[in-house]
Amino acid sequence: MEKTRPLWANPLQFVFACISYAVGLGNVWRFPYLCQMYGGGSFLVPYIIMLIVEGMPLLYLELAVGQRMRQGSIGAWRTISPYLSGVGIASVVVSFFLSMYYNVINAWSFWYLFHSFQDPLPWSVCPLNSNHTDYDEECEKASSTQYFWYRKTLNISPSIEETGVVQWQPALCLILAWLVVYLCILRGTESTGKVVYFTALLPYCVLIIYLVRGLTLHGATNGLAYMFTPKLEQLANPKAWINAATQIFFSLGLGFGSLIAFASYNEPSNNCQRHAIIVSIINSSTSIFSSLVTFSIYGFKATLNYENCLKKVILLLTDSFDLEDGFLTASNLEQVKTYLVSAYPSKYSEVFPQIKNCSLESELNTAVQGTGLSFIVYTEAIKNMEVSQLWSVLYFFMLLMLGIGSMLGNTAAILTPLTDSKVISSYLPKEAISGLVCLVNCAIGMVFTMESGNYWFDIFNDYAATLSLLLIVLVETVAVCYVYGLRRFESDLQSMTGCSLSWYWKVMWAGVSPLLIISLFIFFLSDYILMGTLQYQAWDASKGQLVTKDYPTYVLVFIGLLVASSIMFIPLVALGTFIMRCLNRGNTAPVV
Repeated sequence: MEKTRPLWANPLQFVFACISYAVGLGNVWRFPYLCQMYGGGSFLVPYIIMLIVEGMPLLYLELAVGQRMRQGSIGAWRTISPYLSGVGIASVVVSFFLSMYYNVINAWSFWYLFHSFQDPLPWSVCPLNSNHTDYDEECEKASSTQYFWYRKTLNISPSIEETGVVQWQPALCLILAWLVVYLCILRGTESTGKVVYFTALLPYCVLIIYLVRGLTLHGATNGLAYMFTPKLEQLANPKAWINAATQIFFSLGLGFGSLIAFASYNEPSNNCQRHAIIVSIINSSTSIFSSLVTFSIYGFKATLNYENCLKKVILLLTDSFDLEDGFLTASNLEQVKTYLVSAYPSKYSEVFPQIKNCSLESELNTAVQGTGLSFIVYTEAIKNMEVSQLWSVLYFFMLLMLGIGSMLGNTAAILTPLTDSKVISSYLPKEAISGLVCLVNCAIGMVFTMESGNYWFDIFNDYAATLSLLLIVLVETVAVCYVYGLRRFESDLQSMTGCSLSWYWKVMWAGVSPLLIISLFIFFLSDYILMGTLQYQAWDASKGQLVTKDYPTYVLVFIGLLVASSIMFIPLVALGTFIMRCLNRGNTAPVV
């Protein structure tokens, strides 16, 4: 007798699971970066438009497919057409790649969380050198936060070619991260449904606390003014629109199969249209809300750096020209500099190379995203706050909740098709299947804890999913509208939910969204081609900064295989199905 499919305990669990999965680290560390790069408040215009024409329609499509077919990605697309089984396999492979490296971020968050209980914070000051006569040379050339990240956390090698060995402390944190994920997914929807209440809600609590604290920081208003001051000329920049579409696409987690997996555990009568709108709006609102927090921190850090720069210039000029203490201030600095140039030209020319150009605008213009924002910029700001340990614990706890919430969706995309398989589930219980998936991912993920691990992390982050997901979602949309049939799918939705499909969804699915995906695909492809030789940022310890290097040939080959390894299943499985059908027809042909 066929087992009944597990269900969410209530619709709220499903919504929280989707929110926990969609609202992730990209909302905190990529959206604020894009706002900073593309005109502050004016970036919201293309972002909201792309949400309406791309985000909501594609999210609804995936939820509807999962709820209608009541299977994971492989089974769902096989039901639509046997030729499309490769789409589901491609989604599982991409999710597997993502899980391999994404949980490393959780491992780093654990590492920083454990160190947040120290007083002073270990990244707040440079350590002494081996002779205990001065500060460490690498740290002095960089900064204490950069040193703690690149040397103490990653112990990074000078290039990707120098592999190094596994770092046992990050490796232990990675094992812990996978153990936590395993405990969360152990019993499928039964355990995940309870965990998502925490992973969905707790980050908002921390963000609210951080916003209140951020608004009281010195210089926070400078950051918020920078965010809300629109640069309308950026609306004519095609890259602003392309990045808005890309952010919406990847932030919602489209194409991984996670949303299809989550929706497959719904009651057939569930109103997935309403839930798609709710999740889309909450996801985008969170990005905007987290930007308020980030820009208040940006303002604090930028103001602090600007004022420190001014103090150094004032001290330099006071000592060089024997000025009275307190005479030179930030308000009269430019006026006094003009006087010194005219009165003491030769002496000023000697001092001039040491005078830094202090600018609050340039400090605010310094755009950082990804791990650089979370583990360098934020830690730089946190170390200067009062009761810095408390704010550090809260921040990295929030990162953990966001990361684990996303990992629940990533693993669901892998596990649901495996547990749906009668062959696999007849031999192994779902607890064993979950354990094996986590164990394999953890074992391969050890590569990212090596001295060159961060370089490989960047490769997976940049190339494992970008082009693959665009192609997967394009095929999904075309398959529903033109293979399964839009009218047939509309009829299915109406019989399931009792709601008719409006013209908006039909127009988006049949025309606008696919054309938009094709445009993004062409942009990314041309961008890679025009870029020439792919390069990466390597840490130079002697300079205390990042330097640009070319990827070696074998890495370029690996990147090509990484991109092809998932999308190749789409044509190969379709071709294999076609050949098998031809052979079966030949075998069953009547004998004359």
